[in-house]
Amino acid sequence: GIFGLAAFTNIPELVVLCPTSAEEYRNMLDWSLCQKEHPVLILIPGNAVSHRPADTDYGALNTFKVEQQGQQVAIIALGDFFQKGEELAAAIKKELGFTPTLINPRYASGIDATLLRSLEAEHRLVITLEDGILEGGFGQKIASFYGAGSMRVKNYGLEKKFYDRYDPQELLRACGMTTAQMLADAKALL
Repeated sequence: GIFGLAAFTNIPELVVLCPTSAEEYRNMLDWSLCQKEHPVLILIPGNAVSHRPADTDYGALNTFKVEQQGQQVAIIALGDFFQKGEELAAAIKKELGFTPTLINPRYASGIDATLLRSLEAEHRLVITLEDGILEGGFGQKIASFYGAGSMRVKNYGLEKKFYDRYDPQELLRACGMTTAQMLADAKALL
């Protein structure tokens, strides 16, 4: 559920994986069953499940994967929201005229400090997308990492409250998470 990331990603030694495709889900499951070092929790992809090639070894914990190298804006889109990240990246390229970096973090239980530091050279804004609550979630870990620096961070996720019988598209709109809304935010923050 929407509270899972905030709850489970803060349990010591638990590896939380967030696949973006059917192939990534199966490969993460295979890896988790073969390794003996860590307990693993894998979120099941539930939105429009895509198909794409995926790595088979997840032993280098908290290593994010750059799917598209770009500049100025880095989009870190977790799990089910990776497709929203792809949509936002395409909109930025079309409307703002540059290619943003698109990152599949794969791990929600930690951050890739080396990659995040490297973004500071060519980027001014990091956008995080997650399908959970913002408070205590993945995006707040990224924002905390950049807290003392000059990197701007915009987190997208849900408010901490119970949602009952909602239209997913209306909820995204209410949370400012449509592609048009996020593009407008990116323009304003650059």
